[in-house]
Amino acid sequence: MANNSQINLNLTQYLEVEKIGLGAFFPIMGFMNETEFKSVVNEFCLPSGDIFTLPIVLDVDEKLANEIDIGSTVELLYMGSVVAHLIPNDFYNCDRSLVAKAIFGTDDPNHPGVKHFISLKPVFVGGLVKLLKRIDTGIWHDKLTPADTQTIFRENKWRRMVGFQTRNVPHRAHEYLQKIALEFADGLFIQPLIGQRRSGDFTPEAILTGYETLINGFFPKDRVILGTLSTFMRFAGPREAIFHAIIRRNYGCTHFIVGRDHAGVGGWYGEYDAHRLANKFEGKLGITILCLSGPYFCEICDSLVTEKTCPHSGTDAVKLINGSDMRQILGDGSFPNPKLMRHEVIESLNNIKLFMDE
Repeated sequence: MANNSQINLNLTQYLEVEKIGLGAFFPIMGFMNETEFKSVVNEFCLPSGDIFTLPIVLDVDEKLANEIDIGSTVELLYMGSVVAHLIPNDFYNCDRSLVAKAIFGTDDPNHPGVKHFISLKPVFVGGLVKLLKRIDTGIWHDKLTPADTQTIFRENKWRRMVGFQTRNVPHRAHEYLQKIALEFADGLFIQPLIGQRRSGDFTPEAILTGYETLINGFFPKDRVILGTLSTFMRFAGPREAIFHAIIRRNYGCTHFIVGRDHAGVGGWYGEYDAHRLANKFEGKLGITILCLSGPYFCEICDSLVTEKTCPHSGTDAVKLINGSDMRQILGDGSFPNPKLMRHEVIESLNNIKLFMDE
């Protein structure tokens, strides 16, 4: 092995290193070894018993893996800079199809999470990570770290903090859920995911501009914190909902909202599968998951409601509100009904690039 082994990271890998180093994935302190990987995939927890639902892995090619010694210090580079050190303790692989079925419920490569997972390089490297340096990867790149938000919550004397995950420009359904949270919580932490994204997704600029407009105009600003989470969407549905809750626990939240089809994609999961998995881990996560029904606009009730408060579910009076539909409407150059998305939010996006390119 050559001295001072190095691994050049892509953006997704760098963001994983950074989240590990900042404590966003605690109790994960590095990339998972094979024992940890199998425990998470098969048992939904680490060997320690801590609930953790998604594997955190570093993939490399076989040639590079053969050049690295167990226990050596490996430099992790991103954009030419040494950003972290890795102390390898394991090299392994897995049956990608079998693991994909366990994580995503399918091994169909048409599923974007499966497609990403099976495309990873052939060897996974496990080992502790020490973050040395952060690289600015773009707009609002995680200005608020877990340590920062914990300090803010403490200084504000907030006892109940609700985290909210999104990857879309704000629409009325999400606003409804957020304001439900503010009815009982001291503070709301809205943390859009702005890591590596797919073509057709909203740009980080659009998401953050929309939320700044919404918060400044329609929320008590002293009770809402806007942050970002730069990691990639796994599209792992229920497992990812628990993963997102764990992350927000590490940012200091006491509660986390899981709504309809959380982290879902293309109808691969049931609307409330994430609620069922959340109920299984109730009291074991260190954060309370708020399992909330998906809001919609009912023309008969003339308000935002859910199937728990409206008797007209399943009728023509119901106008569903979701990020996919909003992307479709805005992408066609149309304007959503103001009952579905505030016109102030739409107007704030006039000079903003809305969607990611290929």
